[in-house]
Amino acid sequence: MIDIRRVFTQVETIHHEFGPRAAAPLVRGAIGAVLSNPFAGRYEPDILPMMSLLDPVGVDMAHRLHAAMDVRLARIATYGKGAIVGAAGELEHGALWHVPGGYAMRELLGWKGDRAAYTAGTVDEKKTGQPGNALSIVPSTKKVGPPGATLDVPLTNINASYVRGQFDAIEVRVPGAPAADEIVFILAMSTGYRVHERVGGLRAENIAKWDGLR
Repeated sequence: MIDIRRVFTQVETIHHEFGPRAAAPLVRGAIGAVLSNPFAGRYEPDILPMMSLLDPVGVDMAHRLHAAMDVRLARIATYGKGAIVGAAGELEHGALWHVPGGYAMRELLGWKGDRAAYTAGTVDEKKTGQPGNALSIVPSTKKVGPPGATLDVPLTNINASYVRGQFDAIEVRVPGAPAADEIVFILAMSTGYRVHERVGGLRAENIAKWDGLR
């Protein structure tokens, strides 16, 4: 069921945007894995078995992306994920990436909870995990698109979604993909604040003092 056809990685280093050169440039990276879509061209009522099969794909992609970005793990400050489904698939096929993609990055960045407790059962049962780092939900987007379609993958702080200066996105495009019978699954991370951010709000260094929603 899991057939990886291509893997595409992109990394960008941003030094300035009209203002002075940043003391520390922003590094943003994304990785896209192009997989054949086993449900292409037909309606399959039970697609959940594929979700667990994607777990090792997510883990491998998260580690590959960190290596490509070539920064210390402690410098990773934001993350996001997404999917582009080929025309013979449906949007719901992209939703299969929510758990394997998101938790792969969270666990890479230090989250210590029980993944199963967050993916099944009642609301109370979902609170039984013991989180460490990477406390925030991983923002996500998905769409059905043609070969070469672009996706703006959202990025937010790994521990508090309301760090305004780190709201960002990275545009991802895999040339020639997805074909009609493919899905592009994407992970993205960055080292933090937008270059020259200056619109106020919660600072990442103050998260420990903050009692707001994650």
